[in-house]
Parts: sequence; structure tokens; C-alpha cells
Amino acid sequence: MSTQLGVLAMYMPGRKLEELSFYRKLSIYGQKLGVDVFIFTPDDVDDNRSRIYALSYNQAKRSWTRKWVGFPPIVYDRCRYHGADNFRKITRFRQKYTKLRYLSRPLANKWTIHRLLSENESIAPHLPSTVHYRNRKQLEQFLKKHPIVYMKPKSGTGGRGIVRLQRLRGGRGYLMQGRDAERRILPAVKVTAAHIPVRLAGWGLQSKYIVQQGIPLELKDGRVHDFRMLVQKDGQGKWQVTGCAGRIGPPFSVTSNLHGGGTAISMETLLKNRFGTEEKVTSIKEAAYTLGLHVAQHLEAKFGTFCEAGIDLAVDPSGHVWLLEVNPKPSRDVFRLTGDLQTYRNAIRRPIEFALHLLQKKAAPNTDTHLLDRVPPSQQSESHRDRSV
Repeated sequence: MSTQLGVLAMYMPGRKLEELSFYRKLSIYGQKLGVDVFIFTPDDVDDNRSRIYALSYNQAKRSWTRKWVGFPPIVYDRCRYHGADNFRKITRFRQKYTKLRYLSRPLANKWTIHRLLSENESIAPHLPSTVHYRNRKQLEQFLKKHPIVYMKPKSGTGGRGIVRLQRLRGGRGYLMQGRDAERRILPAVKVTAAHIPVRLAGWGLQSKYIVQQGIPLELKDGRVHDFRMLVQKDGQGKWQVTGCAGRIGPPFSVTSNLHGGGTAISMETLLKNRFGTEEKVTSIKEAAYTLGLHVAQHLEAKFGTFCEAGIDLAVDPSGHVWLLEVNPKPSRDVFRLTGDLQTYRNAIRRPIEFALHLLQKKAAPNTDTHLLDRVPPSQQSESHRDRSV
């Protein structure tokens, strides 16, 4: 009898699931490893009979089917949801089924993650200066220190609501550009520091935003770029850097996210184009990989066991590696888009292999059930209250 792995998801409008293509591949690899993967949401749970009307992929028929199943021994949380209604659903589910074992869980918002990572002496030199937005005066002081500044929502992903401010020559104000909450590119405009909060009125700056030192990300053609690293637990329960690839944003965008129209490129190609020598490229890669592992290990020490993290990195013109943010529910499409199919396959397989590793140790006491209990609710990711993950 095969082992079961339940994937916890959320319905989008129209009862659609966001990552159905990924779930299909996960199911296929699961079958190869003797794991029956099925997908479910809180809406699919029959509380009275303790069963789930789950979505299962039939590889022979190349189609999805529904079937009644019992609760799985382990759950892979991939919830990507919008709105307070979905938040209430997932909260009720977690409160009711506290004994379920989770392969992954949310971490905390960007501000809390930044403060926790700042405690680590090996990570701190790689963190851009960051503050929680308070008022216009604080923003003006920050802008005087840094020629480029990013304003980001504490929660939210995909480049939503990110604003870039670049100081103009001669102190004649700032060039402001970015994306709104729907990822639409905002036209670049010249503003004074006093007008920035006015322009962004209604965006919830005081409650939702952080202000961060900008790292020079522009390539020769003016487009911005960064790197997405995927760090995962392997079949022995050890952290590994599965891979790292570059992302280049579309023209006039301040972000490089693939969902926002960015393109993928191999890390080696992007670094070689920028720095030329193999020696420099190797040095930067080693620094980036070491940083990625330190970040995962430090967060695990704070939050408990989890299976993967997407780590966004920047490399400045001198070759110094900067940590931009951490995503606990990362996509892995960047490796497929660069043509690095072996890394892409590894990225899909590793959560299943780690699940098998955990199940083999299931007799040991589970201390990781309430992963967020160590962080006060006020500091948890807003994506668990009213925004998408």
C-alpha cells in the first residue's frame, strides 16, 4: 500500500487551483516513489465523516478525478489564497485538525523575517538596511542616506505594490515607479519626498509597508534583474541548494518576477556577462550558496522544521551578494524556463523525498506541529490574514 501525501491548496474564483500543472508533476513523481499524492482544500473536507473529497491525477488516463480518502499522514501546504474569507477557512481548518503533520508552513512577514535574520552574524552583512514605514519624516531621512529606495508591502509576493524611488541628480526630487496591487506597471513620475505619501494614499503605508535600501539591479539595457535560489530539504532531511537562476524584468518594470513578465536566465550566464572571469563567477556563487543555506538553517531554528524556501538575491557591481527576501512557498518554474530540467525535476522530487524521510521518523515526538506559535500573531505574515501568499 502506497504512502499518502496530501497537498493543501485554496480555490481561486471559479473553483480553480493555481498550481495544477505543478500538482500534476508532483503526482507523477510521487507514483514513481510509491507516494499517492492528492490535492484538497478546506472546502473538500467532510468533517462529519473525517474524510476528504480529494483531487487525484490518473497518469494512465492523463486526467484528474475525484475520490474519497482519509486524512493523510503528512500535508504539503501550498495555500495561495486571496481575501479574508479564504483566511477564515484555512484558520478554521488548522485549528480543528491540529494533529496533522505539516511538511511546510508559512513563516512570517518580511519585516519580522528581516529582524530575525539580522540576529545572525553571518547573514546580517548581506541584508539591505530596512525600516518599518512610520511617517514622511522618517522616509525623507532614509532617502537622504540611500540613492535608491524600495517601498514594499510586508506581505504579498509577485512584485505587487512595490515602489522604487531613485534620487535625481542635483537633489531635484525622485523618480518614482513601480507596480500596483494587481502587478500593473505604474508610469515613472518625478516627485518630491513630500509628495510620495500623497501619491500612495490608500496603500496603507503605515500598517503594511517596509522601506528598504535599494541595491543597484539595472543591467546595461536598463532592465532590472535578481536571482531566485531554491533551498530544500533532501531525502536525508538535510538542507541543499537545489539551484539558483537569474530573472530579468520586462522594460520599465522595477521587479523581475516571472509572474510580472520577467524572463529566466541561468545564473552562470548572467554572472559571466556581468563580471567576465570564471574566478569571479565561482566566488559569487559560493558566497550565494553559503548564504542560502545559512538563511534556511537560521529560520528553521526559529520556526521549526519546514521543507523549502525561495530566496531572492541581488549581486551589486562589486560582486557582493545581498538577500532581498524569503518566500516559504516558492515556485520552481525558473529552472524549467532556463532549460535546466534536471534541477527542475529535483525541485519537484525533493518535497516528496523529504516527506518520506519524515514519515520514517514518525515514531519520534513531533515538536513542529504549531510552527507559528513561536511568533506573535501581530508579526505573522499578513498573507495569513487577508492577502495572497
